[in-house]
Amino acid sequence: MGRMNDPELPAYAERVLDVTDTIPPGRVMTYGDVAEWLGEGGPRQVGRVMALYGGSAPWWRVVRADGVLLPGHEQRALAHYRREGTPLRGASAAAAGHIPRIDMALARWDGSADGGRTEGAHI
Repeated sequence: MGRMNDPELPAYAERVLDVTDTIPPGRVMTYGDVAEWLGEGGPRQVGRVMALYGGSAPWWRVVRADGVLLPGHEQRALAHYRREGTPLRGASAAAAGHIPRIDMALARWDGSADGGRTEGAHI
C-alpha cells in the first residue's frame, strides 16, 4: 500500500496507516492490536497517529478494545460499519443515543491473509 514516503508523514505514522489500509472491510483492529502488529508503540501512540493523520485511511477500522464507537464520530463510523457489514451489538435502552457497539468477538481481525477471526484474543 504505502503512502509514497510522504515527507510530511512521520515514519511511525506511515507504518500505522499502512496497517490500517490492510484491515479488510467489515473487520477491525484495536489501537493496541495495531501497535502489537508493528512491534512498537502502544495504543496511545496509535490513537495519536489516527487522530492526526487517520483521515486519509479507513479510520473506522481501528477501534477501542471495548467496541465503543469513536466519540463525536459515531454516526459517520456507523454508516461505514453498516455499508461494510461489520458485526455490531445492539445498544441497550440505557445507552446514550442507543448507539450500537462493534461486536469485537466477531469483527476483530488477527492480521491473517485468510481473514481469520481472533475470537476476542489479542494478536
